[in-house]
Amino acid sequence: MKTVKKAALIIICLAALIIGASSIVITQENEYSLVRQFGKVDHVITQAGISFKVPFIQSVDKLPKQVLLYDLPSSDVITSDKKTMICDSYILWEIADPLKFAQTLNSSISNAEGRLDVIVYNSTKNVISSTSQDDVISGRNGELSDAVIANIGNSLDQYGIELLAFETKKLDLPGDNKAAVYERMISERDNIAATYTAEGSSEAQIIRNTTDKEVTVLLSEADKEAAILVAQGEAEYMRILAEAYNDASKQEFYSFVRSLDALKISMQGGNKTVILSPDSPIAQIFYERE
Repeated sequence: MKTVKKAALIIICLAALIIGASSIVITQENEYSLVRQFGKVDHVITQAGISFKVPFIQSVDKLPKQVLLYDLPSSDVITSDKKTMICDSYILWEIADPLKFAQTLNSSISNAEGRLDVIVYNSTKNVISSTSQDDVISGRNGELSDAVIANIGNSLDQYGIELLAFETKKLDLPGDNKAAVYERMISERDNIAATYTAEGSSEAQIIRNTTDKEVTVLLSEADKEAAILVAQGEAEYMRILAEAYNDASKQEFYSFVRSLDALKISMQGGNKTVILSPDSPIAQIFYERE
């Protein structure tokens, strides 16, 4: 009898332990816990911690709460000028409403990625179809990303998904026409560079002509000022000479000095003999001093 009671007690304890363990729900920081009852979601646990459910009647599914990365397959897109390009991109997304996610996508990440693939590709195709190939090749990835996200809008809300970012890893040309397109773009850039060079040369010539004109005017004014100063100096010089030789004694000395200068000039060369007539002005200065 004691053995039966002991066995029954053990069974009860094990059952209680099993029931207690099956009723505990542990939710981590990076996950949602979806409590289902008879296959239908009864409630969602969004906060990390320990909670409880009805054992054997309710079950628990887990959904990721962190940011998820999905690498979209490379696909062809056509620009507004009917040129084909290859788009290789990825997105960052997260489950914003786990209940909607579970109801519409059956709590399946692969189902969600399938929907994201279609919606993001269609949006990318629509945006690029309104953009020329030159603008796409110019590398306006920031504008492209914003345009794709804006084009998607709130269409993912019905699945409980929030799109956080769209980025292109590569937006390139098919191999068969890449070289031709690059050559055309190089030619266009060369034409633009030649235009800038011509405009710069024209502007430089205008600046040089203006500068030469200003220099000519400044030199002319400087020559004019110099001529005025020379004239004023010569006038002042003549005035000083006139004042210096204003009386008779100074005039006689001046005449004597001028005569000596004339005699000195006449004795240049190897012949130092000068023959003067008594009537010569030069000879007169010697006769007058005897």
